[in-house]
Amino acid sequence: MKTYILSALLACQTIAAIAQDNDGKTPYLTKSLASDAISSVVVNTSAGGIEVSGRAGQAPRVEVYIRGNNGRDISKEEIKKRLDEDYDLSITVTGHEVRAIAKNKHENQNFNWKKSISISFKIFVPQQVATNLKTSGGGIRLDNLKGIETFTTSGGGLEVDRLYGTIKGTTSGGGIRVTNSGDNINLQTSGGGIEAKNLTGKINLETSGGGLRLENLKGTVNAHTSGGGVEGSNIEGELVTSTSGGGIDLKGMNCSLDASTSAGSLRAQMIKVGKFLKLDVSSGNIDLQLPANQGLSLDIRGDGINQHPSKISGFSGQWDNEHIKGTVNGGGAPVTAGASSGNVSVRFN
Repeated sequence: MKTYILSALLACQTIAAIAQDNDGKTPYLTKSLASDAISSVVVNTSAGGIEVSGRAGQAPRVEVYIRGNNGRDISKEEIKKRLDEDYDLSITVTGHEVRAIAKNKHENQNFNWKKSISISFKIFVPQQVATNLKTSGGGIRLDNLKGIETFTTSGGGLEVDRLYGTIKGTTSGGGIRVTNSGDNINLQTSGGGIEAKNLTGKINLETSGGGLRLENLKGTVNAHTSGGGVEGSNIEGELVTSTSGGGIDLKGMNCSLDASTSAGSLRAQMIKVGKFLKLDVSSGNIDLQLPANQGLSLDIRGDGINQHPSKISGFSGQWDNEHIKGTVNGGGAPVTAGASSGNVSVRFN
């Protein structure tokens, strides 16, 4: 399991590098928003990153950062020349909406990409702001916002911190890190891992290109990957998770749980079983730890069962080398586990 954990961490390090790319740099231009009560932000750029922040203590403004192709620094004179010849750059405020748009004039024509530039936006606004952000050439970072936040990139990672409301983000070219956020979260990537920490509410996470790392989540959680393993700890409420590309390792679970993998083993440490517990492994073993004092109804199958009922207080039912069918402490929440070609270890603590 070390492999998928490492891949998830590397993906998150990439996100941080992208998001901090303009930190400490001097913007090409700055537009003040101090006289505008901004409630909506729209950004569209084809070759740069986007950051929107509602942090307190920052003057409302739009900062524009411009670099040459391959991230090279170029002079202001050269930037102006390339902008005038090849790009449309506009920052406008209409009503309470700020729009920052950067477009290549030759998008559908022959263009000398040696003259291309990366146009990134860093925007500081009040906390109560909705966003609609799009880039095909960089990462996106949002923090300290409340509202409807929609953002997409096909060429970078996503970093989300302290967002509350309706959050919908997608990327096909990087990893995702989401922390300290809540309400309704929907994040997807086909090109990296996902790290999720300190979240509440309805949470949907999906990747086909990396592992999942889940920590301190509370609510209804759906988290799926076809390109890596799943690591989770301290989850309350309900978790439905699956992978076809690695193992699953879950600790400190106090929830209803449905977990499945077709390419690895599964370990689940249950502090308390919620309404149900369902584990399914196609090619690997199951290591299951259950609470000793909770009423449970067991239906567990595997090539081999390595615990004996005489060691379990309060068990009643059928127990053999391949199947457990019975109850603990009078029965209760259903526990279903199956390993098609592996062993099952059952412990009570």
